[in-house]
Amino acid sequence: MTRTAAIAAATGLFTSGRFTKDLAKLVAIPSESQTPDGAPYLRQYLEAFAPRLTALGFTSEIIENLVKGAPPLLLGERIENPDLPTILTYGHGDVTRAQTAQWAEGLTPFTLTERGEKLYGRGAADNKVQHLINISALEAVLATRGTLGFNVKIVLEMGEETGSPGLAETFHLHKERLKSDVLIASDGPRLQPDTPTMFMGSRGGLNFDLVVDLREGAHHSGNWGGLLADPAMILAHALATITDARGQLQIPEWRPTSITPAIREALKDLPIAEADGPEIDPDWGEASLTSAERAYGWNSFAILAMTAGVPEAPVNAIAASARATCQLRYVVGTDTAEILPSLRRHLDKHGFQRVEIREMERGFFPATRLSPDHPWVRFTAASLEKTAGKPPHILPNLAGSLPNDTFADILCLPTVWVPHSYRACSQHAPNEHVLKPVCRDALALMAGLFWDIGEGEGVPSKA
Repeated sequence: MTRTAAIAAATGLFTSGRFTKDLAKLVAIPSESQTPDGAPYLRQYLEAFAPRLTALGFTSEIIENLVKGAPPLLLGERIENPDLPTILTYGHGDVTRAQTAQWAEGLTPFTLTERGEKLYGRGAADNKVQHLINISALEAVLATRGTLGFNVKIVLEMGEETGSPGLAETFHLHKERLKSDVLIASDGPRLQPDTPTMFMGSRGGLNFDLVVDLREGAHHSGNWGGLLADPAMILAHALATITDARGQLQIPEWRPTSITPAIREALKDLPIAEADGPEIDPDWGEASLTSAERAYGWNSFAILAMTAGVPEAPVNAIAASARATCQLRYVVGTDTAEILPSLRRHLDKHGFQRVEIREMERGFFPATRLSPDHPWVRFTAASLEKTAGKPPHILPNLAGSLPNDTFADILCLPTVWVPHSYRACSQHAPNEHVLKPVCRDALALMAGLFWDIGEGEGVPSKA
């Protein structure tokens, strides 16, 4: 009944092959939330996971989503003593589109495939492996000590990849039921595969289209060239005013106010490059910031797609319209209510009244952030360092987006995320995979963390 024994029990799940078999069963469920064909499998995933929670001493139920047509959710809890700390954990079992035809030869999205140090499959990194690691670590601690020494509540949703419809409404309705002391969950990547990472929030995001729609139909470029305004040209010039030639934001309201000395210190010396990732362009982005500050402390604008005419089969004609799908990733310190109005003023100021802004129906999650000095951050960091033998990388917020605002703003919880993937995992893309060494390491880290919470020493006082 020692911490070392609990960690050994957790890592033994991996070395014995049981963990990989468990992950394979979850990956085999084609739980795509972005396609109608995946709808029946969203409930199936929860039904497949529930018995594991029951065996761990949870009571759980699958509840209908409060948003019509959105997938169900699972709520569960294991209460040992109301006076003990209560941890809320979270995962999502839905995945992005399979993109089956684009996977490498011999790989298929819903069959877990082992190649060297990688396990390939849709959801292998995002997010099936991550909540499986956490549940497996809880099992190891319980098997070793006989009790956890704390209470656990869990939320599993099946719509994260479509913006978590109904999650906020569920949290408002079940706020008392989900009352806890802290969220400890896993999603996203480590900064480097061999070092634990923690983050306490995420950047927000807003997607929108910029459209120039001038007329009905295209017109022959020989007959009408020089006489008809070119919507693609107008749009290109409009887009070029949003940033300068190196991508620095030119709209004052899009430049955040929250990159304080404390945030700079938290991001100081954090690694940003990765061996398997793309080479970073040092001359792109805000010139006065470090690479880590650009990724985690600043806003970034991206053009995700552009169309005019028929790109795959161009003809000699001036297009009738042009469209660019755009995205602003933003941090705390950005006035979200001003993002699109300030863009409208900016375009009008530069003479682009004909450029229409169309906000997308699917919203991203708002930006959130917890102080690196919070007691739960310090406690978690100390536990991870004890297991890993080196301090974790600590980020104020993830560069991507998560529904962290529902936990932080509705349930009023401090939020600590310990990711179990790495940045070159190809999540949302063909050939998604997780690293086997990271899986084994993460099982050890989480078993150590849950053991330390159950020991009680140094655990932040209950809310």
